[in-house]
Amino acid sequence: MHFSLTLLLLLAIINTAENKPRGGGNYKITTVVIDAGHGGHDIGCEGSSVFEKNMTLAISLKLGEYITKYFPEVKVIYTRSTDVFIELHERANIANRNNADLFISIHCNSGPSSAYGTETFVLGLHRSETNLEVAKRENAVILMEDSYEANYDGFDPNSPEAHIMLSLAQNAHIDQSILLASKIEAQFTDHYQRKSRGVKQAGFIVLYQSTMPSVLVETGFLTNTTEEAYMMSEDGQAYIASAIYRAFKEYKSEMEGVVDVVLDDELAVPQNVGIIGDKSNNTQIIEPPKNDEPNEKGIIFKIQILASSAEIPLDDSQFGMFPKVEFEIANNWYKYMVGAFADLNDALTYQKNLTNSAFADAFVIAYKNGTRISMDDAKEELGMR
Repeated sequence: MHFSLTLLLLLAIINTAENKPRGGGNYKITTVVIDAGHGGHDIGCEGSSVFEKNMTLAISLKLGEYITKYFPEVKVIYTRSTDVFIELHERANIANRNNADLFISIHCNSGPSSAYGTETFVLGLHRSETNLEVAKRENAVILMEDSYEANYDGFDPNSPEAHIMLSLAQNAHIDQSILLASKIEAQFTDHYQRKSRGVKQAGFIVLYQSTMPSVLVETGFLTNTTEEAYMMSEDGQAYIASAIYRAFKEYKSEMEGVVDVVLDDELAVPQNVGIIGDKSNNTQIIEPPKNDEPNEKGIIFKIQILASSAEIPLDDSQFGMFPKVEFEIANNWYKYMVGAFADLNDALTYQKNLTNSAFADAFVIAYKNGTRISMDDAKEELGMR
C-alpha cells in the first residue's frame, strides 16, 4: 500500500468525526504516556559529549516522577524506561492500547552551534523549511526498522512530498494539543528564563499515529555547548521536567474544569534543594537584594519567591532571610517578591544566590511603569532579543 494523499485525507475526516468534546463535566485525565525519544542503537542527535537518547530518557523519567508524586491517581506509562530501541509506530500504539489521555514525546534538537531554545510541536502543516527538516530528522528513525515500508504504508522519510501529505492529516485533538504545547512553552520562558522558539506544526509520524492530544517537545539544542551543559546537569534536567510538569498540571486543571490551580507552591525541583515555600530549609542568610529605581525604559526586575492561595503574613519566619518582602494579588493568588533591580543581570545573579535556600525555584519577573509584563517583552524593550 502506498502512502497516499487520499488515504491521509480520509483518515483526517474519520478522526475529526470521532472527536469528542473535552473539558469540564466528568472528564478526567487518568493516563499519560511519556515517550523518551530514540534509544538503543538509535542515538538521536549528538552533542559534544552526550547522545540525545540519554538526555530524553533522563528528562522523561523525571517528568513521570513528578506527575506520579503530585498526581498519584494518574497512571504514567513510559514507552521506554531503559536504553532500548522502540519503533515509532509502537510508541504510538502503546498510547493507543492504553487509552491514554495525553502523549508527550521528549526530544533534543540539533542545528548550528549558535541555535538555542525550546520548541514544542503538534501535528500539522509545517510552515517553514526548518520545521520540515526537524520532522524529517525525527521521522528518519523508521529507516532503522526492519519492515518500515509495511509499518508506515510506504512512507518515505526522505521525501518532502510525503511529509506534506502527512502534515495535512491533522488529528482530531489539534486544539487540545496546541493548548498543552502553548502552556509548555510559556512555562519554559516565564518560569525558567529559557528562550522559546514557539509552538510549531509539522508532520511527525509518532504524533500522526496517536489518537489523543499529543505533543513533541524539543527541550534544547545539544549542538549548542551551553545548552548541552544545561541539559546534562541534574538541575537542568529537573527544571526542564518541572516546566513540562507545570504545563501538564495547568492543562489538566483546565480540561477538567478546575478553577483553582496551584502552580507556584508545589514545584518539582531537584532533590537536593527545597520546594518553594518549604520552611524546613531556611537557614542560609542571603545578601540583601538591591532596591534600585526603574531603568531608563521604566522597567524594574523583581524576584518572585512564593505564591499562595492564602495570605501569608510578611513577618512569617520563612521570610526571615529577606530585609523586605512585598506581595501582590493576581487571580486570587498572593504572589510574594523581593528586591528591585534595574539591571536584569543583577536580578539573575541574585536569583542564582537562592539556589541552596528554601526558595531555590524563585524566578525573575518584570514590571514596566508599575505593570507586570512578560520577560520576553522586557528583553525586547531592552534590545536583548
